[in-house]
Amino acid sequence: MSKSHKKVAVIGAGMLGVSTAIWLQRAGHEVSLIDREGVAAGASYGNAGILACSGIIPVTTPGLLFKAPRMLLDPNQPLFLKWSYLPRILPWLVKFLKKANTKDMNHIVSELHKVMYDSVDQHLALAKGTAAERFIQPYSYVHGFTNKAHFKKDEKYFNILRRHGYELIEMQPDEIADFDPALKDKFGYAIRSASDGKITDTGAYIHALADDFESKGGKIIVGEVSEMVLEKGWATGVRFVDGMVMDSDQIVISSGAWSANLTKKLGLNIPLETERGYHLEFVNPNIELKSPVMVTTGKFGMNSMEGRLRCAGIVELGGLEAKPSRAPFELLKKQVHALFPELEYDEVKEWMGHRPSTPDSLPLIGAFENTANVWAGFGHQHLGLTGGPKTGRWLAQMISGKKPNEDLSAFDPNRF
Repeated sequence: MSKSHKKVAVIGAGMLGVSTAIWLQRAGHEVSLIDREGVAAGASYGNAGILACSGIIPVTTPGLLFKAPRMLLDPNQPLFLKWSYLPRILPWLVKFLKKANTKDMNHIVSELHKVMYDSVDQHLALAKGTAAERFIQPYSYVHGFTNKAHFKKDEKYFNILRRHGYELIEMQPDEIADFDPALKDKFGYAIRSASDGKITDTGAYIHALADDFESKGGKIIVGEVSEMVLEKGWATGVRFVDGMVMDSDQIVISSGAWSANLTKKLGLNIPLETERGYHLEFVNPNIELKSPVMVTTGKFGMNSMEGRLRCAGIVELGGLEAKPSRAPFELLKKQVHALFPELEYDEVKEWMGHRPSTPDSLPLIGAFENTANVWAGFGHQHLGLTGGPKTGRWLAQMISGKKPNEDLSAFDPNRF
C-alpha cells in the first residue's frame, strides 16, 4: 500500500460500521470489519426500517421536563424506566433534559438535518451495483393523528421541517384512504412527508452490503475487541479478548451503545446511554402498508417488510445489562391491535435492542484529540439506519485526508 492507503480496523458491523467500511474500501484502503456478534446483530437489524430523513426533531422539545415524570408513571405511555437504574442514569438524564428548550432544540434540528436530509440518496449511492439495492424504496412517511386538533398540538414542529425544506402534504380521511387503503378509517388527519424512504428488510440489506464488501477483498472478523494498543498517544492496533493483536494504521469505533466501553480504554468518559428499543414483528400478516406510518398517539412506527409487519418505537431507559421487560411488549401489542383489530398473522416475534444516545442528541463523528488515529462514528440514537451512509462517507473522507463539505464541529467527539 502507498502511504495514502491505510490499514483500517472498523469496530462494529451495524449500519454505521458497514457504511464506513465500504466507503473506506472504495477509497482504496485495506479494511477489516470487526463485530463481537457478526453483521447487523444489534439495533441495525431491529429498527423500524424507516429512512426518516424528516426525523430531525429531537425528543428534547420544550416542555419535556414537565412531561417526562408523568410519562414514566403512566403505563400507557411509550417511555419506560427500570427504576433500579435511575441512580446510574440520573447525571446523564439531567444533562439530557437541560436541552429541552427552544434554543437547543433548534440547534439540534439544524445539525441533524446535515446528516439526515438526503439519506435516501446516500443509501442508493452506498448500495449502487450491489444486491442491496433492491431493499431500498424511496417513499413517503405518514404521520397519523386522531384528528386535526390532535395535529395542531404538534404543528409547530412540522413548520420547523417545512422551513428546512421538507415537502409535507396534509391529508384528510378520504385522502388517507386513497393514498393507502390499509389506512382507511384509521386516522382523522395525517401529514405525509414526501422525502423519506424505507428498507424492506434491514437485516438482509446490511448483510448484502457486507457480502459485497467482503467479495471485493474486505475482511469480516467475528470477535470482541477489548482495547486499542497504544504507543505514545498513537493506536497501533486492536487487541481482542483472547489476546490476539491486529495491527492497524487507523481505527474507527462504531459499536453503537457499546462504544463508550472502548473509549474508556482511551481515558475518555463519553456520556453515552442506551435507548432500549422494542419491536414486534407480525409474520405473514393480512395487512400490508404502502409506506411507513408513525402512529402519533403511541409514538411508534409501522413498516411492512418482506412478509412481515414490523412495529417499533417504545423506549426504555435501563442500561445494557438488564433483560427485556414485558410491559413495553404488551403496550406495543395493545396499541397495534387497537389500531388494527382486524390484524391476523402466523406468529409474532419480539426483539429488544440498544440505541446509543448522547445528552445533546447529536452523534460523535471525527477523531479523538488524545489518540488522533482513532475515530468515532456512533451516538445516532434511533437514527443510525438513516444517518449511517453519510456518516460513513464523511469518516472515509477524513481518514483519507479530505475535508467534508459540511461543518461537522457540532459532532466533535471531544466536546464532552
